Amino acid sequence: MKKNNKNIVVWSLIITMFLIMMQVSSNTIKSSSAPNEYTFSQLENEVASSKIVEAEINEAEGLITGETSDGKRFKANTSRIDDRAGELFDKYNVPYEYSKVKGTNTLAAMFINILPLLLIIGVSMLIFRSMQGGGRGGAMSFGKSRAKMLTENTNRVTFEDVAGVESAKEDLKEVVEFLEDPSRFTRLGARIPTGALLVGPPGTGKTLLARAVAGEAGVPFFTISGSDFVEMFVGVGASRVRDMFADARKNAPCIIFIDEIDAVGRHRGVGTSGGHEEREQTLNQLLVEMDGFQGDEGVIIIAATNRPDVLDKALLRPGRFDRQIEVPYPDILGREKILEVHMKGKPIAADLDVKYIARGTPGFSGADLMNLVNEAALLSARRNKLKITMREFEDARDKVLMGAERRSLSMTDEERQNTAYHEAGHAIVGLNMKGSLPIHKATIIPRGRALGMVQYMPERDQISQSREEMIARMAMAMGGRAAEEIKFGYDKVTSGASSDIEQVTRIATAMVTEWGLSDAIGPIAFKDTDQQSFHPGIGRGSAISPETAKLIESEIRRFVTEAHETALKILKKKKKDWTTLAEALLEYETLSGDEITVLLSDGIKPKRYDGKGGSKPEVSAVPSTKKGALGNPQPES
Repeated sequence: MKKNNKNIVVWSLIITMFLIMMQVSSNTIKSSSAPNEYTFSQLENEVASSKIVEAEINEAEGLITGETSDGKRFKANTSRIDDRAGELFDKYNVPYEYSKVKGTNTLAAMFINILPLLLIIGVSMLIFRSMQGGGRGGAMSFGKSRAKMLTENTNRVTFEDVAGVESAKEDLKEVVEFLEDPSRFTRLGARIPTGALLVGPPGTGKTLLARAVAGEAGVPFFTISGSDFVEMFVGVGASRVRDMFADARKNAPCIIFIDEIDAVGRHRGVGTSGGHEEREQTLNQLLVEMDGFQGDEGVIIIAATNRPDVLDKALLRPGRFDRQIEVPYPDILGREKILEVHMKGKPIAADLDVKYIARGTPGFSGADLMNLVNEAALLSARRNKLKITMREFEDARDKVLMGAERRSLSMTDEERQNTAYHEAGHAIVGLNMKGSLPIHKATIIPRGRALGMVQYMPERDQISQSREEMIARMAMAMGGRAAEEIKFGYDKVTSGASSDIEQVTRIATAMVTEWGLSDAIGPIAFKDTDQQSFHPGIGRGSAISPETAKLIESEIRRFVTEAHETALKILKKKKKDWTTLAEALLEYETLSGDEITVLLSDGIKPKRYDGKGGSKPEVSAVPSTKKGALGNPQPES
């Protein structure tokens, strides 16, 4: 029964019960409104005194009812009802009649009395079923499995639909081969792993990979979330596990996919209720069912999680989830393939450079790239374009990374000038530091919480960074603060460099306490694993002496101070280039890396305004403490 139909039935029963109870109450009140009860002798006296104005004789129940002259009801409950009653009323000219109610009315009255109780029971059962999520085949069916089965003809997905995770696909191909031809392995005595655990960040395609395995093998695919096993009643989750595995055996060979298995597979014995809580009972049943599989059953379990560290060790032992498959963020080649998959069927401009977009999106997951393509398509539709161009992808990436443009807010000339020289300081320091990344673009158009930004385009995915690159990155970050000091004076420095200072401090702290790049400290790690940062008195299970903590703080301060001094020296030396770039940003608001290079080398200004043409729109800004966000899409090490 559909949910809407269930609601209609429930409310109909409630309304019906209410009306019946009102009717019963009304009858009760009506019947209780006869305060006078006579014997037959008293009734004779009342009739003789002309106090009875009408009467009704019910021979079946031995009852006489009626109304007195003062408007009150009366009744005479006596077995002496015969012709004498009629003669009595005829003698004194009292109108009366014989009741037509028969004995069957008693059964009807009994039914009316018990009907509200039946309705209450029915409504309670419906509410109970709704609380348990319904089910198949009865009021107690909430112990049945909630796994949904997808056949090969239902939204089939293959490995061709999955891109950017080639290593994971290779690991899963042998699962496909086993499902297609189990005898190829069993005749040699080999045993395929019972379960495969997909481990990776959100959005990297773990669920899609599991569906691709089922699509390649052409077998049924059962999907369920780990939270679907957990209920408030002990034993319900275990019952669902048994029912799910029973269904899987009937449809073997098949795949069971359990998403977010950490919801039910966490370490046992860490709760407040010991081993009796529902989640642990469910996990115990899951362990038993998995260990009971034989190699020729043809049932493969694939699970996904973002937190393999919280899983119970019994789940990960050989014979259960004994194979962990990493599904990491895609590299530059993987991002390019993922973009091509999501661009299929969309009107893409011929000059679109997919490799360039892949370069500018390090750290993006498959879901992020899908969102990027969708945002670009939405921007093209708003601009009434027939095709998606490179400009839409650029704007979509900026929106995903930094937020939407805020052109509707006003900015004073002083704020615009401060922002322009701040961002120009970042760019000039970056252009003159060995080991820095190429500049992608600089802009003073506010996005998110930043009033402006300088974006850098890595030529490749950086797995690690050298000392030279870290020092260059810190100097670039301090370029905005140094620019404000030189241009506007020490007393006019704003809070706009707060995010830059935070970034530099974080890099310097990691260099000293984690990466061993301080000559004074040496290659020793002092990282606080709980707080993810240096903290005096804590480190690798032993306390840090006050002298060592003071030395660490001194080294962090030295790295930050040297970065600031380096930025000041470069800007003073390249003051002409810095001023030229700042004035160009005030005029054009956004400059690409190529335009900056041509402007500083040849003095040629761009002939366009950010590819849009026309007059410059009003640039907006709001008070912010994060003016100098570098906008570097590269993830932190």
